[in-house]
Amino acid sequence: MSRNVDSVKDINDSKETWCLAVRIMDVWSVVNNKGIEHLEMIVMDSLGDRIQVLIRHDHLLKWKEVIKENMTCIINNGSVYNNDFQWKVCHHSKKFVFLGGTTMKAIELQNIPPKRYFFKDFGEILQGKCKTDRLEDIIGAVSEINHIQSNTPGKKVVVSVVLKDLKGNCINCNLWEIYGSKFLAYYNDPKNNGAIVILLTHAMVKDGQVSNAWSGSKLLINEDIPEIQDFMSKLPTNEQKEKPTQSAKSLSNWSGGSQYSPVERFVHNAKCMSLSQFCKIKHETLCVTVATTLKFAVSKYGWFYYGCTRCSSKAPNPEKAYECSCGQKVEQPIPRYKIEIYVSNGESKYRFVFWDSECAAILGMTAEFMHNSMVENGEDDPMVYPDELEMLLNKKMTFRVKVQPTFSQASVWKLCDDEAFVKEIENDYIVEDNQSKTEYAKLVPNKENLETSAQTLSASGENDPESIILMTPAKDVVIADKGEEVDFEASGATQLSGTKPSKKLKIEPSS
Repeated sequence: MSRNVDSVKDINDSKETWCLAVRIMDVWSVVNNKGIEHLEMIVMDSLGDRIQVLIRHDHLLKWKEVIKENMTCIINNGSVYNNDFQWKVCHHSKKFVFLGGTTMKAIELQNIPPKRYFFKDFGEILQGKCKTDRLEDIIGAVSEINHIQSNTPGKKVVVSVVLKDLKGNCINCNLWEIYGSKFLAYYNDPKNNGAIVILLTHAMVKDGQVSNAWSGSKLLINEDIPEIQDFMSKLPTNEQKEKPTQSAKSLSNWSGGSQYSPVERFVHNAKCMSLSQFCKIKHETLCVTVATTLKFAVSKYGWFYYGCTRCSSKAPNPEKAYECSCGQKVEQPIPRYKIEIYVSNGESKYRFVFWDSECAAILGMTAEFMHNSMVENGEDDPMVYPDELEMLLNKKMTFRVKVQPTFSQASVWKLCDDEAFVKEIENDYIVEDNQSKTEYAKLVPNKENLETSAQTLSASGENDPESIILMTPAKDVVIADKGEEVDFEASGATQLSGTKPSKKLKIEPSS
């Protein structure tokens, strides 16, 4: 005689012999700060009731490859406890925990509704009608990009956008690390035009704004699913064709309200000269110039090096753990970009070295992510340049570089490909006689409010400069000043289990 199927809404701690006929709505992995992994998932029965499920570390190997999102199944046996997750995904007051005696059988169950999302109303978010321990599903059209913060000391990658619902309500949405990089990769792809509708699952709601969770959130951008397509079709026709732009406020964030323009800060303490004059430089010199990226200069080291997980210094041995000079104990060094590219201006050509943060900001992904993707696709040759790197080429930019004549190369410190920014540098500052058109020493009397001098900058040697790069609409990259960023840590993302993941899960550890 078979067991009767129990309803999810009736689950309590009175027994362990539960029999559930459910659809797995979502499943995700969580790694705590000790590196211990477990699984969590949400299941729903035929009545639409849901409960959060926990599969502990000691049962992980048994179930990790068996459980698939959207599958229907019969689950027998499990312990029931109060739902004490720091961040809850559904209303049920209990959580269901797999035991050693838990069984699960995949079976087609037509009476269980298909996978769906439970979207939180923007009006309720703005009115504060949200539980502080609940994670919500969010859908909206990106109306503006407020701020983009790159990976820098003490900071994490984050993209802040304004989302608008179909009623015209707007909320801020912060996309952290891999989520922010995924958005940038989509946004900067020239093939993607028109409105951007994003769907974010398991979003944390706080103070009228939302952000992804460290584990469990999924970010869907203009994907071909009913929810996104239906939302897109209801947008006004003119809005469907408009690609969101970056706000003027975000473009001026880095100047901190200073009386000096972004261009003036960019050229401070540097010699502005054309590329043709680089060959005349005899000593290391901080310069500003305009050039177009031409082609890769393939070196014997390939397109990346292995470095510290915190700073950008090179690891002494990519296969061994060590303690970095920055104090970080590195268990496994990670790939970081170091790409040599020939740039040109007219008939002149020179070799520029692009470092980790600049490349990651333009490409929208870290070297670690790109390298791992190649390995997963069967390519483990470090000398093979992935196609994604082509995004670095054929871009006209203004560069702040340290020219190193001994090596016939220039190390890129900052860059910007905003058309107006490049034109102003090219027309007003670049001259042919090795002299700038402005007395830069007189430009900013209070040097403490500006960047470090060229002499200090040269002291970093071959390590990646700790510059901050902000992306502007489409392909543009604008530079921010140190120490004047908006600090997004206060509204940071979280993890469903309430503990942050190990650094191996981050898109790019702070450098």
